[in-house]
Amino acid sequence: MEISTDKARLNVSLIHHFLSEQSAWAKGIPLETVQRSIEHSLCFGAYIDGQQIAFARVVTDKATFAYLMDVFVLPAYRGQGHAKTLMHAVQEHPDLQEIRRFILVSSTARGLYEKFGFQAPTKPETFMEINRPTIYLR
Repeated sequence: MEISTDKARLNVSLIHHFLSEQSAWAKGIPLETVQRSIEHSLCFGAYIDGQQIAFARVVTDKATFAYLMDVFVLPAYRGQGHAKTLMHAVQEHPDLQEIRRFILVSSTARGLYEKFGFQAPTKPETFMEINRPTIYLR
């Protein structure tokens, strides 16, 4: 498997299809929103024989903060270690080495992320959010 941060290689229609129809977190997301999110993020595509099989996106200032989002491996490729390889690539990226706070939100793969050092917030009472989980389903 090959990991690349070259946005030109990303299969945006595949990413959109997965996020809008198969993800638990972005059902109904418009293609234009996915395109904008890719444009303004550090993106990781995972490829086998040139075909994209996984994706991860990091929203970051590349100095102090990063938010890992939209991580997925296509169903046919799960259970083969691809998510771990993808996570290693994210954590080893040069632009993410000095990040003070690296966050994510996950309801399905917490065990995977714990292996990479992610844990529940030390002070959850300090975290606040505006959450609109059905914003794309209008």
